[in-house]
Amino acid sequence: MAAEEKAGVGRAPSCLCVLCGLPATGKSTLARTVLSAAAQHGWRATVVPYDDLIPEHAFQTRAVEDGVALQDVHTEWKLHRHAVLQCIEQFMKKPEVLAELPSKCQINRAAWEQCIHTLLQPEGLDHSCADRTPLLFLLDDNFYYPSMRYEVYQLARKHSLGFCQVYLHCDLESCISRNQSRSEPISTEVILEMVKRLESPNPQKNPWETKSIFLNTTDNLSKCDIQKVMELISSALSNPLSPVEDNTEQKEAARLKCASSVVHQADQACRRLISEAMKTAREKQVSSEHMRSLATQLNESKATFLHNLRKQLLQETSLTQEEDFDVERVVKRAVDVFDHEKKEILLRIINDFFPQSNI
Repeated sequence: MAAEEKAGVGRAPSCLCVLCGLPATGKSTLARTVLSAAAQHGWRATVVPYDDLIPEHAFQTRAVEDGVALQDVHTEWKLHRHAVLQCIEQFMKKPEVLAELPSKCQINRAAWEQCIHTLLQPEGLDHSCADRTPLLFLLDDNFYYPSMRYEVYQLARKHSLGFCQVYLHCDLESCISRNQSRSEPISTEVILEMVKRLESPNPQKNPWETKSIFLNTTDNLSKCDIQKVMELISSALSNPLSPVEDNTEQKEAARLKCASSVVHQADQACRRLISEAMKTAREKQVSSEHMRSLATQLNESKATFLHNLRKQLLQETSLTQEEDFDVERVVKRAVDVFDHEKKEILLRIINDFFPQSNI
């Protein structure tokens, strides 16, 4: 982009609005309502529905994150998520050109073309001045990790766009009930697992999440809720992010890289410990039912352990000094904790099968 384009001169303001929260909290309903309100404001707006854009098989792998292929499926899924942001970036640069992406992370082309069509031919707006009207992308996804939302923030920073977040929350019982009434519900287990992983926007810890609001959607959205969202987006459009470089972004990137490295190595070590526990149980000739129970408990314990480890790591300021951070020591200390949990679970299972037995 030219210098004046980066500064926002000669082009209409644009905004990336992240809609995040558990499945069935009302993100899609909110998006449709905001689209209507945006048209009344004279804005061009579109919804970027991750569920439609990312191939079904990627979501299927996400549903088994607790299995042994956790890191592998995350890598593939991240490629598809990054492809969505690539499409948005491509449109910002050349609206008339469809993004060309590697086949291995290709998103649903028809769904993306629909997004573009909504922007290029907005209903109720004068097409002759469409390119001078504010542009709004509503990113509809769970975005349960801050790192997922941070990637969107980085894109907004890179091109001096507005950025804001709307976090939708409703009680778990309502989420599950609404999900079950859908034509294609996801499994309740996936929702329960996402509850454990979800980290809502935290402006106190992450200054880049300052422009965030929280909506309680247990009941229907009110006119006041919609007004809050529109005011948030208006503020973001009026105050685009600055692309001026500082070390804040570099520190955040280093923090995420370090945390990911530790969690990845801890995950590998935990898998080995789980394999050892399963081997011990087989040698004890415990029943198939007890073996299944052992595998379930160990994998659930591992998922919770890795989630808590990641959260703890991202809160430690020492992660910003990667060269002084002893990854191997931190991994060993963390895995020792899981090893203790593993032994307790194994002991319970074996004692349940052989009440008088010891490991």
